[in-house]
Amino acid sequence: MISLVLFGVHQYILHYFAASVNFFFPLWHIYVFHILVAVVIYTVINYRYSNGKTEIFTLFMGITLVKMILAIVFLLPLLLSDFEKKQPDVFNFFIPYFIYLFLEVFFVTKFLQKK
Repeated sequence: MISLVLFGVHQYILHYFAASVNFFFPLWHIYVFHILVAVVIYTVINYRYSNGKTEIFTLFMGITLVKMILAIVFLLPLLLSDFEKKQPDVFNFFIPYFIYLFLEVFFVTKFLQKK
């Protein structure tokens, strides 16, 4: 539900303020990437926590490092292309990236507070 609201707001902002900008990645590709990564992170941490492993902070930090690497891999076609204006696409990617990162930290903190 949060993802749909974020996507809707993001799409609305782009429609009214960046209608003339040509983007390399469609916005829905960016959100599918972020949703899939967030679901995988939450699932792995929830699985480890439900099996009695309360040391999930180091796991979260490791998964976050993998998430950063995946973000670079996702952006690699853009960065290596001859596309002229790359900055709007990079902003388009990293604004939801940091919002999802905040949500992941929030939920991991909830797990750690249950301890």
